[in-house]
Amino acid sequence: HGLGRIAVVDFDVHHGNGTQDIFWSEPDLFYASTHQSPLYPGTGSEDETGVAGNILNAPLPPMSGGVEFRRAMERIVLPAVDAFAPELLLISAGFDAHARDPLAHLELNEGDFAWATLELMRLADRHCDGRVVSTLEGGYDLRALALSTAAHVQTLMTGQ
Repeated sequence: HGLGRIAVVDFDVHHGNGTQDIFWSEPDLFYASTHQSPLYPGTGSEDETGVAGNILNAPLPPMSGGVEFRRAMERIVLPAVDAFAPELLLISAGFDAHARDPLAHLELNEGDFAWATLELMRLADRHCDGRVVSTLEGGYDLRALALSTAAHVQTLMTGQ
């Protein structure tokens, strides 16, 4: 496929310890995660940075809400991914951080997910010729999952 630098941005409420483990020693792969902490699986602290500094964790405390989530994305995650300059961007789109979801308490809403999607698409336009792949991850309240998935996919389709 000829791609040299690939980034994954994960906004599932749980830290993606498996993805982080796979990327840990791979300098051409970058992994960034926002997630609730403390929460299962108990990984994803800020000092977990990978062999080449290619891992970025932005843990958020319970009840953070959209303002704190967006602040972490704007100040920490997006600048780091921008500096990495990926050729392909993958989104681990978990919607279990939604306020209606029973498993955790980040208190996000579908507008927060749409905003994050749009910001990641803008980054992909700058570095990846718009190449974005999204994978559906967590979400356990069906209404919240439907609203969040619809907002995410609509943003991917329309760029708005």
